[in-house]
Amino acid sequence: MRKPFVAGNWKMHGSKASILTLVTGLNAKSSEISGVDIAICPPTIYIDYTSHCLSADNIFIGGQNIAEEPDQGAFTGESSVEMLKDLGCQYVVLGHSERRTIYGESDSQIAQKVKVAMKAGVTPILCIGETLEERQSGVMESVIAAQLKAVLDVVGIAAFESVVIAYEPIWAIGTGVTASPAQAQEVHAFIRSELAVLDSTVAEKVIIQYGGSVKPNNAVELFSQPDIDGGLIGGASLDANDFMAICKAAGV
Repeated sequence: MRKPFVAGNWKMHGSKASILTLVTGLNAKSSEISGVDIAICPPTIYIDYTSHCLSADNIFIGGQNIAEEPDQGAFTGESSVEMLKDLGCQYVVLGHSERRTIYGESDSQIAQKVKVAMKAGVTPILCIGETLEERQSGVMESVIAAQLKAVLDVVGIAAFESVVIAYEPIWAIGTGVTASPAQAQEVHAFIRSELAVLDSTVAEKVIIQYGGSVKPNNAVELFSQPDIDGGLIGGASLDANDFMAICKAAGV
């Protein structure tokens, strides 16, 4: 039985004042939540401050990106996985569509980052997903399979016991448009089937989140699908009431 997992990706949002308000709200509501793992992923510069504000023992900290290089060095503007780990991060979001489309990160770069994170003992939240054009042109499955294969080729199927996958249809991120529960389930099942070709036991264990305009009013139906194991939440994670309502929908 897979335990649901909900992670909040704050993206490039936050100030000390807004984070204090948000995390205070999360602390207050955390005791209402059970049966679900929870993480929040602030901007790198605010990870330490967020950790100091966080008192809930059932909410963990993650980062939003790491450098491909495993060690510290002359890489101006980058953050190593060991830096995030030093600040208490247990998770890191990798391959988010914004990193792929805005910053041009390739499948091979993302695969290397997954390898670096895993070697350091930080759990990757590997984001994969298709554009609207790719969905409409019928290449959605091949795009997703290629994104998965790039990582599988580097770390192998056994490593996926320690990888979280987040399926995020790019056309549904921050747009207010959500994949229907049936659409989301279809792709989640496809992802699991691609892994099952290599190892059915691992495939059954992998947590696959859905990311794409998840809100309190659609979370229950999305999370009730058999292959959807929680969510990677963007905008709604910036509101304590909304985020904890989504966590509650994923839990028991």
